[in-house]
Amino acid sequence: MRNPIISVKNVFYRYPEGSKKYTLEKINLEFFPGETIAVLGPNGSGKSTLARLLNGLLLPIEGKVIVDGLATCDETNIWGIRSKVGMVFQNPDNQLVAALVEEELAFGMENMGVEPEEMKKRINDISQAMGLTSLLEFPPHKLSGGQKQRVAIAAVLVLEPEVLVLDEPTSMLDPGGRKKVLQELNRLKKMGKTLVLVTHDMSEAVTADRVVVMEQGKVAFQGTPQECFADIDWLAKLGLELPPAAELARRLKQKDLIVPKASLSVADWIEHLCPQ
Repeated sequence: MRNPIISVKNVFYRYPEGSKKYTLEKINLEFFPGETIAVLGPNGSGKSTLARLLNGLLLPIEGKVIVDGLATCDETNIWGIRSKVGMVFQNPDNQLVAALVEEELAFGMENMGVEPEEMKKRINDISQAMGLTSLLEFPPHKLSGGQKQRVAIAAVLVLEPEVLVLDEPTSMLDPGGRKKVLQELNRLKKMGKTLVLVTHDMSEAVTADRVVVMEQGKVAFQGTPQECFADIDWLAKLGLELPPAAELARRLKQKDLIVPKASLSVADWIEHLCPQ
């Protein structure tokens, strides 16, 4: 039996400046090495708050978050936890600190004591993978929103964390930038990295190993994408945009037409309409 790399145990959280209502309530989740988890939910459901609890940026009011045996509530563990769990924010301006893109990519590695030659190699590799080679001498604040997002993602990837938590990582990207990011995430998955993807993009959720749906600060569902998108009416009521194939299934179902049980992709429809 596999041991989880992150355990969220009976966690409650509310913001100090907020109301008495909990932002997260009685959260119990486990994240295992090598899996990709998509975290879905409408605005205000607690997705981003959950993401920030996973590497100690926020600490539970009740309960515990354990990262590879280290509790986030113990201050002496924070450096070890953040070296294991990288975080990419939705707004890249919240994490870009250096004067040049190359310095941004080097910043975290310098703090970790990575050798100069290894730093150069990592910067070269990630710059090529993310299409940033021509931008290394540019100030990050002069880049477009999409370029900033790619720099922010690259600055975390270059640290080679065991777990990568990404909050809406492709929301600001054009199709070309989105393709580069998704290709890099797929490479990391094949390497055995754990990916936690907070997203509104259902086409990204469909490719995950597991889906967690948040609603009003609670875990409303967790299971495979096939299980999640089987109840398309419930997801539509939550206000979540469905994958195109699932949306087609929902509309046909409204007309009392038979649809495939798993309707996440074109392949599902081909198998349904043209059985072997």
